[in-house]
This record gives sequence, structure tokens and C-alpha cells, in this order.
Amino acid sequence: MPKKALITGITGQDGSYLAELLLEKGYEVHGIIRRASTFNTDRIDHLYRDPHVNGSKLHLHYGDLADGSRITKLLYELKPDEIYNLGAQSHVRVSFDSPEYTGDVTGLSTVRLLEAIREAGLTQDVRYYQASSSEMFGKVQHVPQTEETPFWPRSPYGCAKVFAFWLTVNYREAYNLHASNGILFNHESPRRGETFVTRKITRAATRIKMGLQDKLYLGNLDAQRDWGYAKEYVEVMWLMLQQDKPDDYVCATNETHSVRDFVIETFNLLDLDWEKYVDYDKRYERPSEVDLLIGDPAKLKKQIGWEPKVKFKELVKIMTEADLELAKQEHAYKEATGVNKSF
Repeated sequence: MPKKALITGITGQDGSYLAELLLEKGYEVHGIIRRASTFNTDRIDHLYRDPHVNGSKLHLHYGDLADGSRITKLLYELKPDEIYNLGAQSHVRVSFDSPEYTGDVTGLSTVRLLEAIREAGLTQDVRYYQASSSEMFGKVQHVPQTEETPFWPRSPYGCAKVFAFWLTVNYREAYNLHASNGILFNHESPRRGETFVTRKITRAATRIKMGLQDKLYLGNLDAQRDWGYAKEYVEVMWLMLQQDKPDDYVCATNETHSVRDFVIETFNLLDLDWEKYVDYDKRYERPSEVDLLIGDPAKLKKQIGWEPKVKFKELVKIMTEADLELAKQEHAYKEATGVNKSF
């Protein structure tokens, strides 16, 4: 019998890459999606079209992380071997505008999942992964940040993630649950949502290159982040649940670059002078900023043997080339029809 995995947030960047990875490893994969009037499964639609998958090992279930009874019912029915909790309201700036909602689906959802595991009698059978975040470090107390660095979150999102982190530790200690936290630093890809700054940059720059857009508006260009490749980082999630003992790990590249660095690298790849096209807009500033994040993945390398292969310049290149292809398609469509259409 193949292993069975349940992924919350399966339609997101990380969820889609993780679903691919687990299917490649022969898992039966189940994902929770929210009911909506429009489909939001673009990132995983190709998995249904794959003749080797053909939908037989990928199953989607309607549910919501705000609905504990539905989660409990699913765990009773599915009895998964592994649970990956990736679902959240994950946009830091938006969390200031919707703090209560962020606290509910990013923080309290962890309570619902862990309690559902207990209620379904799976504490000794299931392995649980909690998607923690470098935003928990916030106003950083150590440079670089490790598993021992104290948390000082600077956003409702970061606060919710701290709650979820410690709750996962608590259930591990109280109920002997194989529950681990992956403290993932910023990780990007061509599947990143377009409202996140890295994808916003590569999307806008390539559209500017193709004459489809005039300007890119950004907030704080001086914020520094440790950026890795999401497709690589999901392997860490899986590896953590294959260990004999649960633990908490920082996953990062141990390099930091500013938003300005990301802009310059992207526009240079396109032979464009970024200063002609990028303007400041204070609406994109956060009420309290995280100035510097850089993670030390030494524990992850020592205990699990994983380290990132894709570093900053290659990551920017991967994203820019993918978005340039989209911009070319968009340009061709406009030329043929006279209609602007986003691809």
C-alpha cells in the first residue's frame, strides 16, 4: 500500500511542488481546497493531465482551515500517514489589514489540525509537518538566525506563526506526536503569487521589457531577505518527516540580499535600467518592518544532509526567464487580437 499524505494549502506554491514530489515518490496525495465560485487549482492542474498520474493518486477535498469539524471528519476518513500543514493567510502586509482572519487561519488552524489528529486517534500513527516561517524572528536578536534564536515577530502573520510553532512543540511533548517545524526562510519560484515582492518584480520587469507595462511600484527597497528556491525547499519538508525523531529545523541559504538587489539583478538580465522604471509607493510599506533575515541551515545539513543548490542569482534567472515567456505570450496575444490578457 502506498503512503497517504494530506496537504493543506495544496493549491499554493509550496503545496503544488510538494504534491509533485510526493506523487513522484508513489504517495497517494490528498489536498484540502476551499469552495469558491471559481477554480483556483492552476498550479496543480497539470498533475491531473499527467498520464502517469491520471488523477488516480491525487484527490482534492473541500474544506477550510477555519472549520475544525470538517478537518476532524477528513482525518477519520483518510487516516493519512503524513500531514503537511502549508495552508495559511501568508501575505505579511495583508496580515496588518486582516489580523483577526490571519490569526484564525494561520494560527488557530494548527489547533484544529492537531486536535483532529488526537480526536481521530492518530497521534501514534501520523507524522505532522508545520510550516513555520522566518518572519517569526522579526526584529532579529542573532545574525544569522538559528533554531536557538529568540522570536520577536513584527506582524500579525509572524505572531500567528509563533503561536503555531509552539503549539506544535507542545503537542509533540505532551502526546508524543511526531510533529516537526520547518522554519523556512523566504522561498520563491515561478509559481509564487504575483502580490509577493519577488514575483511582482519579475512579472513587472518582463512586461516592461515587452512593452506591456510602464512602471513598477515598490515599498521598502532596503529590506534584506534570505531567498531560496521553493521547489528545493519542499524536499526538506518530506525529509523531516522521514527522520526517526521529530525536530525543528531552519531551512535557508545563509545568504542575504536586499529587495533592491533583486530588482537590479532582474532588470540587468533584461538589459534594462531599473531606475527608469521603478518608483516608490508608501502604500507598500509595513507598519513595522523586518529589516534583515538570514538563516543558518547548519543543523539541517548536519542531521539530515540537505543543503540548497539554487542560490540568489540562479533563482532570479529561473523566475525572470519563466515570466519573460509569459510576457511574450501576452504580447503575441495582444498583437493578434488587440486585447490585453494576462497569462
